[in-house]
Amino acid sequence: MALPNGTTGSTMPRRQLGRHLRELRNRARMTTRTAAKQLEWSEAKIWRIETGQTSLRSLDVEAMCKVYGAPSDLVGPLTALARETKARGWWTAYGDVIAEGYDAYIGLEEAAESLSSYEHALIPGLLQTEAYTRAMLAAARPDAPAAEIDRRVQLRAARQQLVVRAESPVRLDVVVAEAALWHRVGDADVRAEQLDHLRRMCDLPTVRIRVVPTEAGYHDGMASGRFVMLEFPVGRDGEPPEPPIVYIEAFTGPVYLDKEPEIDRYRKAFAGIQAASIDVRTLIADRR
Repeated sequence: MALPNGTTGSTMPRRQLGRHLRELRNRARMTTRTAAKQLEWSEAKIWRIETGQTSLRSLDVEAMCKVYGAPSDLVGPLTALARETKARGWWTAYGDVIAEGYDAYIGLEEAAESLSSYEHALIPGLLQTEAYTRAMLAAARPDAPAAEIDRRVQLRAARQQLVVRAESPVRLDVVVAEAALWHRVGDADVRAEQLDHLRRMCDLPTVRIRVVPTEAGYHDGMASGRFVMLEFPVGRDGEPPEPPIVYIEAFTGPVYLDKEPEIDRYRKAFAGIQAASIDVRTLIADRR
């Protein structure tokens, strides 16, 4: 089995390693309870490892491979992957303003080849101007110190670099509900600057921004809610390092979906949303 190369940060190696170890456990026909008992660990630890939520020592991987009866030629690549789970991405410097669990999303976003997203209330973070981000954060966190707001604005700007970077910029396919364009975030100047920014971003060959007009009526986004689908480039073995993932930023925390039926359902939803949408430049011109 060929294992994919590592990427910046530890998110991808942790998820890849967890998936391989889960497959080995399933092939050995072991439940998490049985595996935990033999390894003298808790079931919660097995779950955290298999879902890519924690780094792992090479010795622990060797122990798991032994219990699961892994082929000898797989142990070396898996222990090497374990060492990559301790890598630190650029975003760790912003750990003071990253919500719990959101660092994993930033790592996936950084490694993605394409992002397809639907947003119904706000301009997506990767497309926000600094003024829009600052106004939004100030309204959402009225008691936050100015220094904290500055740090959050800097983090957002750093994330946006993946859209405009010279080498392999991410392909961005975004659909927003029309209401997201007109919700009052900041003053009229902030809104005007944000709309101009969206038009300029459409000039990039890797960016497509569309809007579902208010008069479009029912569309699939009304059922799906906001989401981002991340897809990853293929590796040397012709396979992506990670299957497609749907990320949902729920009110109580992040949700990640990666099962094939779930991905298919969101693909169909996104196609339905796109069918109801028009180019953002057309809508802005019509409304002005």
